[in-house]
Amino acid sequence: MSIRNIVHIEDDLLRKHSRPVTRFDDRLHRLLDDMADTMYDANGVGLAAPQVAVLRQIVVIDVGDEHGLIELINPQILETEGTQEGPEGCLSVPGRRGIVVRPSRVKVSFQDRYGNPQELVGEDLLARCIMHETDHLKGQLYVDIMEREIFEDEEEDEEEEEQ
Repeated sequence: MSIRNIVHIEDDLLRKHSRPVTRFDDRLHRLLDDMADTMYDANGVGLAAPQVAVLRQIVVIDVGDEHGLIELINPQILETEGTQEGPEGCLSVPGRRGIVVRPSRVKVSFQDRYGNPQELVGEDLLARCIMHETDHLKGQLYVDIMEREIFEDEEEDEEEEEQ
């Protein structure tokens, strides 16, 4: 397992559509392991394959809940429900954050690392992460759909109010 370089917003690769995974082999397993290591090393909660320069429909997520590490291969959003508005950042857009409206509940179908079909329902932060990471597979970044950018002085004001 190794840490991969994360592609940044200036790279046109992030704007391309990812292709489905058709081979569930050791090479895929190494990529999934590398992506998880890269996400954890960067202190992220999600990472899509295009962010490590691989145009395949692969996502890893870990929001620190009972699900632990989630690997989504060829994910398809089946249902969305409700709305939530909140801050988002991205490992491919360092130093920036924005307010994004997302569904509060998401149902997704996908394949696991062995090609077995699965379904998952995510709520709140997990729903946000599923939507954020699957957007990457379509060449979309949160900055394309954010309501507004959050600037550093705003974050400082919010921290002072919380104390």
